Amino acid sequence: MIGETAMKLRVEEITAEAREIAFFEPEEGINRILDAGPVRDYRLEGPISVTVSYYRAGTEVFVQGDLAARASAVCARCAEEFTVPSVRKFRYVLAPKVLDDSDDGGNLRDEDVEYSQYGGEEIDLSPPIREQLLLALPTRPLCREDCRGLCPRCGTNLNLGACGCARVEPDPRLGILRSLKLRRA
Repeated sequence: MIGETAMKLRVEEITAEAREIAFFEPEEGINRILDAGPVRDYRLEGPISVTVSYYRAGTEVFVQGDLAARASAVCARCAEEFTVPSVRKFRYVLAPKVLDDSDDGGNLRDEDVEYSQYGGEEIDLSPPIREQLLLALPTRPLCREDCRGLCPRCGTNLNLGACGCARVEPDPRLGILRSLKLRRA
């Protein structure tokens, strides 16, 4: 079933024999989430490439896979636009939802990241894929780890070369403070 475009699995068709599907998750949904969030640093440049292997043991469905996408962002230090590849492996164990609201949800806790629940006849793969992509994005957009940023005086991108600003020496009266060594607890 490679190359299938469905993002939902019919529970009754999932067997104990592992199957694999590959599809593209549209970027519009995740870009809406990124645009609506408190930090709007990233934007996907195209669809998310997803490969998923799945099988069932009893009522539990086991899903594992890989996703890959390219996102664009503006560097937090030098303000240059760059692209960042996002690749992530993931896996989930999905258990059927219990109908009784007084139940504790199948004993699932918030820290059980790899565990989730499904309800109904189909399992929608879009929410866990979006979640995994958000987890794959770096928390702070940097064009590279050693980005030198911008000169605070003239705004020159220090990655491209030194600026012509005179270097200001710190106040010598504060020199004693620089020599203090504090022990961290």
